[in-house]
Amino acid sequence: MSDVKRIYVEKRTAYATEANEIKHNLIEQLGLEIKTLRVINRYDVQGISDDILNKGIDTILSEPMVDDVYQEDFPKNEEEAIFAIEFLPGQYDQRADSAIQCIQLLTGNDEVRVKSGKVIILDGIASEVEIEKIKQYYINPIEMREKDLQAPLSFDENVEIEDVPTYEGFIDYSDELLNNFLHEHGMAMTLDDIKMIQAYFRKEERRNPTETELKVLDTYWSDHCRHTTFETLIENVTFESGRFHDILQQTFEEYCMMRERVHHNRKPMTLMDMATIAMKEQRKLGSLNDLEVSDEINACSIYIDVDVDGETEPWLLMFKNETHNHPTEIEPFGGASTCIGGAIRDPLSGRSYVY
Repeated sequence: MSDVKRIYVEKRTAYATEANEIKHNLIEQLGLEIKTLRVINRYDVQGISDDILNKGIDTILSEPMVDDVYQEDFPKNEEEAIFAIEFLPGQYDQRADSAIQCIQLLTGNDEVRVKSGKVIILDGIASEVEIEKIKQYYINPIEMREKDLQAPLSFDENVEIEDVPTYEGFIDYSDELLNNFLHEHGMAMTLDDIKMIQAYFRKEERRNPTETELKVLDTYWSDHCRHTTFETLIENVTFESGRFHDILQQTFEEYCMMRERVHHNRKPMTLMDMATIAMKEQRKLGSLNDLEVSDEINACSIYIDVDVDGETEPWLLMFKNETHNHPTEIEPFGGASTCIGGAIRDPLSGRSYVY
């Protein structure tokens, strides 16, 4: 039961989306000539019997309709260049974690262990120089490393976790030192942002912040997450003469009249105000009485009654459009993987379940 069993899973040619994407990128971006490229997912499994493993191969590790499965070794020829990769110790291995959870559900065995890796097989590479060029392009040294094909994937590597550094003296920095700090650490926030953080840690926390705390705040306050562009104050709007001048001018004037009717111009003019003013006016006119009114301006929630086991309960039905869903759903490997982040973030921030 304790010996490690190795499984290789490869998408059949018609379904090899990931392999085709990598091949396309290597040809387009590195200027290489590649005849074929294969991607094989490699699993090392420890702690289960052969019988359970055979059941899990078709239900957990592979999809029988689209995958080929090889045990212990995979078909190859001498002309192909081959290298393998695995996650660095301490990096989260989602593929392995999902497999472990599924096997535990199947068997009730909490002792099962799984490590995953990938094998890249290339046909048509002319030299070792090109192979190294491909490795440098494909292997992200922050999270992955090359792996000896013959060596087992390690289950017991010791991972040294360094202490999170604290920025000593931060709460007493001058404006000049704060500005230098921003540039030195490549942060996205402004001087005013970091001065607010400094004041908070000085008055409320009465300590210096850690690297993690500042990095999280800087990421969250970046334009990508915080969408600061939508809150930019608009002070003057003019439209150049041309084909669309009249309709743009008319639409803008309608927006200005809506502002007066909805909040009497008390709120600043921003792109977010432009995006939400029409629905706010509809609610003020009585057309959206089931709409929840809250400080949340980036989603829509309506009141509904829900039958829960025969009891009627008041619920909020939330609508949220994640801007990266479309490319990810159409092409999951080449699409924007930030869709997954949004799919987690939005329900958590709205305290909602996902349908």
